[in-house]
Amino acid sequence: MRLRTLTLAAASGTALLAAGLLPAHASAAASPKSAQEGTVSAADLLAKVTSCSQISSGKYRTDEEASATVPVCGKNGAVFWKADMDIDCDGQRTTNCNENRDPWYQDDTAFHQSDGKPLKAETLPYVVVPSTSSIWNYSSAGIKGGGVVAVIYNNKVEYAVVGDTGPTQIIGEASYATAKALGIDPDPATGGADSGVTYILFKNSQVSPIESHSAAVTLGDKLAKQFLAGN
Repeated sequence: MRLRTLTLAAASGTALLAAGLLPAHASAAASPKSAQEGTVSAADLLAKVTSCSQISSGKYRTDEEASATVPVCGKNGAVFWKADMDIDCDGQRTTNCNENRDPWYQDDTAFHQSDGKPLKAETLPYVVVPSTSSIWNYSSAGIKGGGVVAVIYNNKVEYAVVGDTGPTQIIGEASYATAKALGIDPDPATGGADSGVTYILFKNSQVSPIESHSAAVTLGDKLAKQFLAGN
């Protein structure tokens, strides 16, 4: 989990202008396509999270230098927040997630694969939750490692798992693979989205094994339908 500052976010615009001059960094491993996953539309899910019943004791910042404006909201069967997306490249070293590509790279994640290894941010869609603090305790809200998350951006739905924890006062981060699938620049140093990302975390859910994206999509689609019916 990195603390992306507003300075870096501003710099990303310049980096994007130069992107056409840079070589592509394609992964040899299969990553999720940039498309709607499951059968529940982004519009239907967003229609259920138009208002917030705040369950966090306070609010979170989206970046180190930002004001605290993001609450964690509660719904029947889920919690959600609306924020930005910083790029998490932590876990196993890959072509695009390593010390050379990511200034904040760490070789571990809070939750691990079924074989005990860290998760692989480049190919596994996962979401970062804030570490437990006086603001909010994710585990007390029924959120656990491997829990299913519907990540919504630009009318697309991507299913991810809870894969890592981050700073206690910052929210809005997901893995390289999550961003790429949603059409967000996944560069760990300059990419991400400044706003417009909705994260819906389904309570008491768990994908097994955590590294199976297809299992996350299957369970996520089922839980999304339940979420629509119950709210």
